[in-house]
Amino acid sequence: MSGALSGLLVADFSRVLAGPYCTMLLADLGAEVVKVERPGSGDDTRAWGPPYAPSGEATYFLGVNRNKRSIALDLRADAGVARALAARADVLVENFKPGTMERLGLGYDALRELNPGLVYCSITGFGSGAGAGLPGYDLIAQAVGGLMSVTGEPGGPGTKAGVALVDVITGLHAALGIMAALRHRDGTGEGQHVEVSLLSSLLSALTNHSSAYAAAGVVPRAMGNRHPSIVPYEVFQAADRPIVIAAGNDRQFQSLCAALDRPDLAGDPRYATNAGRVAARESLVPELNAALAERGADEWFERLTAAGVPCGPINDLAAAFALAQDLGLEPAVELGGAGQVANPIRLSATPPSYHRPPPALGQDDPWLREILDR
Repeated sequence: MSGALSGLLVADFSRVLAGPYCTMLLADLGAEVVKVERPGSGDDTRAWGPPYAPSGEATYFLGVNRNKRSIALDLRADAGVARALAARADVLVENFKPGTMERLGLGYDALRELNPGLVYCSITGFGSGAGAGLPGYDLIAQAVGGLMSVTGEPGGPGTKAGVALVDVITGLHAALGIMAALRHRDGTGEGQHVEVSLLSSLLSALTNHSSAYAAAGVVPRAMGNRHPSIVPYEVFQAADRPIVIAAGNDRQFQSLCAALDRPDLAGDPRYATNAGRVAARESLVPELNAALAERGADEWFERLTAAGVPCGPINDLAAAFALAQDLGLEPAVELGGAGQVANPIRLSATPPSYHRPPPALGQDDPWLREILDR
């Protein structure tokens, strides 16, 4: 196996999404990932359907488990086998409820005695302290972590993101933490315990919203598709369908006005600066919508893009994949007879590779016995 992480053995005890997403990224980059699953049912996401691929497998599972091996272990009965695997691993990833791995004799303190160089990554919902007992599901994190309070229409009940965004963000943070710990181990030979949580990852990812609270005590609220600090930066209505315009500075706003044949808006002192446009949003937006109603979204996309104005129609996923393909981004790959979303990381010397379809439950049990017998 080739790749930037070739030769790295990762023991993946994680389930659901954040952990499997993290370890799939590592596997794409060349790591040997061994997925440890419950006998019988395996990873929860094996049953999360519809939709299903033509093979009958849940697409949810297929989307985060390529390039991995699967072994079936009852950790209560086979903790010794799990310990033997961890003793050989470079990285271990787990997202059990805090305290579970310790009760099984598989906690970090126990395993570092066997393997001082082990990078041990724990993914939790709300940390290993007072929040250890809270269920670590993405929807719960979106709710209590503030994301739903800034998503949806003003005055509404709060809306979740259309994807398990917090799980994905946490998986990315976990992968970054693992890489930093491996870099430290390269210089010292010492592993360490990496800990990430859904709540902390979300608060970090809320960026301008969480900064508004941390730095100024401002509690943001849902604004629909509007931006709290930039105008125009929202959804507008073209003649046939919506279009998004994101004019992030005064120059782009002036270019927008020229492309809309509305130089009077650019010359209006109320709209001369972004701060002024934010204050005068309620008068400016109707003027822009009136101008945009003269043409269709695709025509505006072409015209405004040529003028240097960031914009785009609201695509469904089929159109989004088609756009990425047209732009040469190669968004999908074929693996094991099923389509897969390509790894977005481009590396000139050690690019991601796709060498093993998502595994059947326990298909690599013989492989595990072989390496443990060596």
